[in-house]
Amino acid sequence: MKFTRSMAVHAMVAVLALLGAAAPAIANDGVSKSSIVIGQSVALTGPGSALAEPFHQGAKLFFDRLNAAGGIQGRKVELVTLDDRGNPKLTADNTKKLLDQGVLSLFGYYGSPQVTAAYPLIKDGEVLMFAPMAGADELRGAMYANVYTLRPGYAEEAAAISRHAGMLGTAKKFGVLHGGDSESLAALDSALRTMPSTGVNVVASSTLQAGSIANSVDKVVAAGPQSVLLIGNASTAAGAIRDLRAKNFRGPIYGFSNTGESLLAEEIGPEGAGVVVVRVVPKSDAPKIAIVRELMQEAQAAKLGKPNVYMLEGYIAASLYAEALRRIPRDPTRAKFKKALSSLDDVNLGGFRAHLADDRVASKLVELSLIDSQGRVRE
Repeated sequence: MKFTRSMAVHAMVAVLALLGAAAPAIANDGVSKSSIVIGQSVALTGPGSALAEPFHQGAKLFFDRLNAAGGIQGRKVELVTLDDRGNPKLTADNTKKLLDQGVLSLFGYYGSPQVTAAYPLIKDGEVLMFAPMAGADELRGAMYANVYTLRPGYAEEAAAISRHAGMLGTAKKFGVLHGGDSESLAALDSALRTMPSTGVNVVASSTLQAGSIANSVDKVVAAGPQSVLLIGNASTAAGAIRDLRAKNFRGPIYGFSNTGESLLAEEIGPEGAGVVVVRVVPKSDAPKIAIVRELMQEAQAAKLGKPNVYMLEGYIAASLYAEALRRIPRDPTRAKFKKALSSLDDVNLGGFRAHLADDRVASKLVELSLIDSQGRVRE
């Protein structure tokens, strides 16, 4: 009996020891002595992957570089990425898995509908979502207090387009051609709310759908617009541009950032000459900017080809995330991470400036790129 009782006591001690060893993975917010775990659900395949995958690649390039140099206070940053295929329900499922696993924060989600689907899981807790590649304006409002963004919202993009058209004298009559997906509808909502307040009159809008692009273009052209705004993916936008030109529309054509600056240029080539597309980071082939030059070198070494603005956005987001981690004394926690993020005031990331003190939007940068007669993107 004594032997059996002694064995039982030792067994119980062993179980408690194992439980004690396992507990820190949850108790210390995804942080161990050797790693900091952050979670990402993003479209590596399916709708949105043409923009989301380069973002992921850019972030991973930075974190790999950071880890090779010793990480943050000896801890490596581990980016755990799950593919949601652009499906908001799968985004929510993936988010639950990441939270159950234990992560310091969520990072770099793609798509406003995806962020909206995941947010209820973190709304009432300490877990933050950092730098989603999503432009819906409401994500920057009080209802999404746990979302910290790198990029401005679609309202700022719409205002920049309105100002540009105003300088050209083509702002009074705008036509809008938009995709029917949730991200495009979020952008459309921002455009219709913002542009009239800047003196723009939207005279017609129509949905771009496969097989009926020509009909949508006909509807908008019939309203006699001076300028046209395209909201949708690069392939759909390219089809609309070709049809607009075929119908002799010669006014300015604009695209939001989700249209895909370099992707659109590749899709349409010289036929896109004169099309203006918004971007929210510096030009991705401007080596005079230190962080761009750094990314170009990292991408070349990793044989990923020429970086685009989405890869650069991911790289910058990871850089800013690391800067917040560096400001945490000793062991990071979710509460300390939030405090560190909120302390970032006019941070210079190799020529890209970010500011999160008293604001959850790190950058208000909105610039316009032009597709030239060679099908290349230039400022």
